[in-house]
Amino acid sequence: MFWVDDVPAGGEVVLDGPEGRHAADVRRARPGEVVLLGDGAGTRARAEVVDVAKGRVTATVLERRHDEEPALRVVLAQALVKGDRGELAVETATEAGVDAVLPWRAERSVARWDEGPRGEKALARWRTTAREAAKQARRARVPEVAAPVTTRQLADRGAAMLVLEATAAETLAGVPLPGEGELVLVVGPEGGVTDDERAVLAGAGAREVRMGPDVVRTSTAAAVALGALGARTARWG
Repeated sequence: MFWVDDVPAGGEVVLDGPEGRHAADVRRARPGEVVLLGDGAGTRARAEVVDVAKGRVTATVLERRHDEEPALRVVLAQALVKGDRGELAVETATEAGVDAVLPWRAERSVARWDEGPRGEKALARWRTTAREAAKQARRARVPEVAAPVTTRQLADRGAAMLVLEATAAETLAGVPLPGEGELVLVVGPEGGVTDDERAVLAGAGAREVRMGPDVVRTSTAAAVALGALGARTARWG
């Protein structure tokens, strides 16, 4: 998959810049080869390479399609975690089909993403991770990674919400799910969700669910949950 700003209905399209360099100089695309193009907003195309120059590939569109968003959009509220585990969470969730990501400033998050260059750099890494993971998975859409949110901002979204909690009585396999709209999947930090946070989210209608008998790490919990949601809803249909 190569990203382009716009996928034309037909004719020629030029890959240049970073994507052109990757196609021409790293992947070594050749005339006659068929490549997949996407704009990250739902439109993809199969295109035949007709010319290759240094850092530049020209291709002719063979087939173009647009995928509508799923009726039920799953938004991941991922607690900020230290090191590269947050990026791993975004990567695996993107591969599993998440529609958007909300970096969550949970009380027990070790990482803080303070305002300023350091926070902006961390957010940029999450966004780049989502874009690259969507590319590798050949997804039609790149999940939006929004600015960090607080617990109160999560509660105020007014959406259906599931909080992953290992001690919950309800299971993800059995909890009722909406058929459309937005479903927020909340994944806490390594220290867990605090009682105060649970109370705020519960006050907004959130339900706590567990995925199984074992504890799943924060870096992979969303991907596991998304798999279950894909099987239980029409998202994989």
